[in-house]
Amino acid sequence: MIQTNSAFVQVFTGAGEPMRSTNHPLPPQLNDREILVKIRLATICGSDLHTVAGERQEPTPAILGHEAVGDVVAVGRGRADIHVGDRITWTIADSCGECLPCTRYGLPQKCDQLFKYGHAALDDGSGLNGCYASHILLRPGTHIVKVPDALSDALVAPANCALATMISAVSHLPDTCETVVIQGAGLLGIYACALLHYTGVPNIFCVDVQPARLAQVEHFGGIPIDGRPEQYPAAHEQILAATTHGVDGVLEVAGVSALIPEGIRLLRPGGVYGFIGMVHPHSQLELTGEQVIRKHLTLFGIHNYGPQHLEEAVAFLARTQAQYPYDKLVSPPFPLADLNEALLVAKKGDWHRVAVAV
Repeated sequence: MIQTNSAFVQVFTGAGEPMRSTNHPLPPQLNDREILVKIRLATICGSDLHTVAGERQEPTPAILGHEAVGDVVAVGRGRADIHVGDRITWTIADSCGECLPCTRYGLPQKCDQLFKYGHAALDDGSGLNGCYASHILLRPGTHIVKVPDALSDALVAPANCALATMISAVSHLPDTCETVVIQGAGLLGIYACALLHYTGVPNIFCVDVQPARLAQVEHFGGIPIDGRPEQYPAAHEQILAATTHGVDGVLEVAGVSALIPEGIRLLRPGGVYGFIGMVHPHSQLELTGEQVIRKHLTLFGIHNYGPQHLEEAVAFLARTQAQYPYDKLVSPPFPLADLNEALLVAKKGDWHRVAVAV
């Protein structure tokens, strides 16, 4: 049985509207394998900012937010591996485990019955579907990762979106990369720098137009490249000077399709291009089949990640927290009651992530 009977939640009612604070009932008891979690800390992802601005369509009313860490307060039958009091994070999506994407294709993140936290209507199930709330109800097919005591909430919260996604993305690069270009120095790009630097890639160029974002790149093993038009020609030559035939891989994490022609020019014959950031309809590519064919290029897309990538993300943070200043990426937490103010700060872009705590 659940001891308390309601959760404090922030409800999204439509683009341009402020979040609405209210109480939402907790389920009186849990179904098999469900987990009720009290949120400790959540972070504001760029996709939430896009939703609030109307650039991304989600059902309303809804509780947004999908990056978080919390404490287990109740467990349904059949989850002997999870206990009340465990500090956990969880996959962004719940999957059925039975369809072809889950079984044959190895893509549970593309499950036929996929449910995504922070992207569901308030009338879907319990309604406790997002992380901008005091509680969230995790469904039976959600993968759970216990958080090591040595890792802070702020380090781990973005792992169940940005870091796990980049773990998936870099696994598609050639095994013997010497030079990689990352287009975008947001959190995805910063994590990409750390992941590649840790594995020994000697030349990691990270391109952005925002000096504040570029300022963090060197701390995570990358080489900052000013992508502003008046600055970039010299930077282009700097990148090519580090290679013989071109770069081994390019990762697009800025969400800007206009960057693709430059990425194609930089790639060596047999190079690899990963599209990770363009999860929006304004992403038509200026690209010909001939460009791909003549250079023997491999193109791939990454959207979300599998359970193993979240496991690897938390393990990577545990191994490297003393090596990279992850704490500089996340703001001091705003109270959940001040979520509207936190969203305004996040929109300014001074932090890679803005935190919210109950």
